[in-house]
Amino acid sequence: MDAQQTFRNFVRAGTLLAARSTRQDQLQVLVDQTYDITNAALCCAYIYPPDDSTEQFLLLSARRGRRAVTQRIPLKDELIGFMEDCREALVLSEPHPHYFHSAFLDPQMYSAAVLPLFSGSSSIGIVILNAEQPGFFRRDRFSFLESFVQLASGTLHSAALYRQLQDQYRAIEELERYQSSIFSSMTNLLVTLDEKGHIEYANDIAREKLGIRDEDLGRKFYSVFTKIFSKKILSAIQHAENTGSMELGLQGILQRDGQQIDFALNISPLRGKRGRKEGVILLFTDQTAEKQLKSEMSTVVEERRAIKDMFARYLSNDIVQSLMQTPELVRPGGDKKTATIFFADIRGYTAFTESKDPEFIIGVLNDYFSEAVEVILKYRGFIDKFIGDCIMAAWGVPMYSAESDAVSAVSCAVELQELVRSPKRRFFTGDASHLKIGIGMHTGPLIAGNLGSDQRMDYSVIGDTVNVAARLEGVAGPNDIIITQDTRDLIGDRFRLKELEPVSVKGKRKPLHIFKVEKLLR
Repeated sequence: MDAQQTFRNFVRAGTLLAARSTRQDQLQVLVDQTYDITNAALCCAYIYPPDDSTEQFLLLSARRGRRAVTQRIPLKDELIGFMEDCREALVLSEPHPHYFHSAFLDPQMYSAAVLPLFSGSSSIGIVILNAEQPGFFRRDRFSFLESFVQLASGTLHSAALYRQLQDQYRAIEELERYQSSIFSSMTNLLVTLDEKGHIEYANDIAREKLGIRDEDLGRKFYSVFTKIFSKKILSAIQHAENTGSMELGLQGILQRDGQQIDFALNISPLRGKRGRKEGVILLFTDQTAEKQLKSEMSTVVEERRAIKDMFARYLSNDIVQSLMQTPELVRPGGDKKTATIFFADIRGYTAFTESKDPEFIIGVLNDYFSEAVEVILKYRGFIDKFIGDCIMAAWGVPMYSAESDAVSAVSCAVELQELVRSPKRRFFTGDASHLKIGIGMHTGPLIAGNLGSDQRMDYSVIGDTVNVAARLEGVAGPNDIIITQDTRDLIGDRFRLKELEPVSVKGKRKPLHIFKVEKLLR
């Protein structure tokens, strides 16, 4: 093709592409035009799965050509990795014995061109063209291909943005309905006034407690409430209306029908486009109920603080020494570490507690925790926290030795499971004798240190490694110890392991390779 013919083909193909509104139609036009204009033997478009999908393949979305082709290409294929890394077209004049086999969709194809579909940071898919002759995709064909695929990428991205805009519009409509439902069900008294001081809206609780009737809507706020609000409150509302200022934390007593309500009032301006004043929002909070709630919350916080302090004694000597030798750890923050995280959860606990007295349940937990903590400390672990019936522990913080930490952690898990299964155990007796534990473990990078302020801080670990270990604990059955490939790589041949089917966990694009630890090899 000469330059003029290439340009005419590009304009015609671009016009056909712009006339389509759905992604599938656009992809088919892309494939049809590249197939017809280049005279290729095969042309296929493979598309990435949605972001929220667990699919691990690019899926065939459009094709032309008489030969059968694969319906999907694995995300981990070297061709896909190359496309993601360089985002450049790949032309293969002939098959290579060692590389990019998936670029050739049929054994009878002897040249290939692979072009990425992307726009900005958004990856859409790839287009693969095959020909029966070696060296088929010369400069004239490639010039059209590269330009047209880039145009198609932008068109596909624009169409996706348009669909997102439609979805957002529908979401806004749903949000408006949701907002109306919230206003109707909220416990605070909400009243809005228009720019002239007329009552425009009142939620259900405001109508009930302030006595606002349907006929009061549209009336001046002052004429309706002169007798039940003080002059101070009415003046503050009028001042906010006139100046557009915000008034917060106004205190007052509402007197109506022989009842008094201790309230706090926040007044906020309502503004439209370009800051034009459109009225004010009056938000009344029943102080009596709020003060009672604060008192209850304070009690809960103190109870939790007492529990936290009680378990603080489970810091190992290594951690104490590390804090003494490294005083910066007592300030907020910490260090990046590689650690093995351990979650051990009681199986059957929820059903067990349904018919038991709280005192009995606490006794069962404390008996178990006392024994489990001793095992963890024996293997130099750090008790991070107790989460209900679950123990979270870590190896590698603050002292670090990746291999020995992983071995110690898995050895601890094996001994703890042996202790739970032992007929001589001193916990899980009587009605609790059927209880078992499941353990999930993962090794990886995280942040460890004292988190908080100078007044209050706790030594803890955070990061994706913690999240993965917690999710593997959910995979583990009774008596199971489940570890990831990262942990398995560090423990050598010291344990008998059974490889399980990979599992998908929230937050991970690819399934995790996992192993069940069966025993320590003496």
